[in-house]
Amino acid sequence: MKSIERTIEKYNLISPKDKIGVAVSGGKDSMCLLHYLHSISKERGFECIAITIDHSLRETSDADAEFVVNYCNKNGIKVYMYKVNAERLSQDKGLSIEAAARECRFRIFKALINKKVINKIALGHHMQDQAETILLNIFRGSGITGASGMDVIRDGVYLRPLLNTSKSEIMAYINSNDIPYVEDETNASNDYSRNFIRNMIMPLIRSRWQNADSSICTFGELCKLDDDYIYSTINDNAVVYEGDGVVKVPVNYFSYPVAATNRILRKAFKGIGIMADIERKHLKIINSLALEAENGAKITLPNKVSVIKEYNYITITNKNFTPEPKTWPLERGKIDIPSFGMIEMQVTRKLEIGEFSHLMDYNKIPKNAIWRYRKDGDIFEKFGGGTKSLSDFLIDQKIPARLRTFIPVLASGNEILCVAGVEISNKVKVDETTKTAWGINAVRFS
Repeated sequence: MKSIERTIEKYNLISPKDKIGVAVSGGKDSMCLLHYLHSISKERGFECIAITIDHSLRETSDADAEFVVNYCNKNGIKVYMYKVNAERLSQDKGLSIEAAARECRFRIFKALINKKVINKIALGHHMQDQAETILLNIFRGSGITGASGMDVIRDGVYLRPLLNTSKSEIMAYINSNDIPYVEDETNASNDYSRNFIRNMIMPLIRSRWQNADSSICTFGELCKLDDDYIYSTINDNAVVYEGDGVVKVPVNYFSYPVAATNRILRKAFKGIGIMADIERKHLKIINSLALEAENGAKITLPNKVSVIKEYNYITITNKNFTPEPKTWPLERGKIDIPSFGMIEMQVTRKLEIGEFSHLMDYNKIPKNAIWRYRKDGDIFEKFGGGTKSLSDFLIDQKIPARLRTFIPVLASGNEILCVAGVEISNKVKVDETTKTAWGINAVRFS
């Protein structure tokens, strides 16, 4: 499929030796994605692993999971099957069924990544899903952040190779390759907002505008360009991340234009693990709290999120916060680092530091080197010599305490080779014998 191939190449989604988990429900989209990635896995040198999850929400959900397992066993695809109780989680945490099911899935994905069973997750969202998401976000009162839709790649881990592929292309691929699939009977129910858009609204729109899906997605891409630019102009260095799901936003930030303040708030929410369910109406309430309420005033948002006015700060607490270690590979391309920004990596023979934030000798980097957040026990050999704990080094560099936790480091075990945007280790410096180097640009957004 040309559209998937173009997306994979454009965003550098797959690298040799990747272990890519494919989220497979048994439906058309996920079965198409599984078949395609498995078909190219040997040629590209990566492993394709199916992950199917029974959410215990439908009578046929266990049969659907068994269908995926049987298909994988028949076709020589490694598969992991899990059963969760999304309804119980929904009741325990006061979440919608959709949000609870999503949390169950992503708990499993994160566990598999942390155990190094996989290093990336491929999701089956396609062009029509993107168009529906954009409309749904607009109807919920989202600004251009929500109107940007879903990302092709998020956190360097979650991939959407089908996001530029139409449903008709998927069906053509399914039919030409005789790929079996199951139907989810809940897709016909318009009780769910997304299904209402899919089954009722989009057919009417397409009857008048044939290319509506691609046009809506193009609109989303333009929104993202504008949104990314606005984010890049924002200075929120005084936001304090205290750990354990607590972030403090200075009250004086609320005198900024609302476009800036709302983005500062969204970044703060993301920094403490809140990725969904914060809408424009909630941001408006927080703005009012900051500007009009008395000290000690408190509001509660969805998913046990508390917002309190405490003297010169608005303190946001995520009671469901469960920090987890994250890692990212050293490979060509870009990775988004939550609460930091972006790291761009390329292999180069241009050994001029002016073009990059850092240059490191390619052959001096251990094969097990990964990007991650810092840990206790990390050590660093400064450029020019002298080894000390990473913590002491960051203090010497006068890096604010609120930023140290989220600065990504390139590490081999507990030995730090590069502190993004700060310095490289003496052990990986370029010298007169260097022929090829890693060129690193660290772009901080916070």
